[in-house]
Amino acid sequence: MTQMTQTLTTTPAADDLVVPFHCDRCGALAKVRVVLASGSDLVFCGHHAREYESKLRDIAVDIIETDGEQHLAR
Repeated sequence: MTQMTQTLTTTPAADDLVVPFHCDRCGALAKVRVVLASGSDLVFCGHHAREYESKLRDIAVDIIETDGEQHLAR
């Protein structure tokens, strides 16, 4: 019998944006990942990231562009 071990799940690293994620709003290729305090994240194309930028900065713990550059939300 195999014993199960507990695994702590965290928000994926910025490198995970290399995988083609799609915008949560329109389905276009994601350019920005927004990490929330809960540990979950949202991904947006450039258009929607710019459109919602001020609101996202209010709720984000971190904002990461697909170039891997991290931009602290606050």
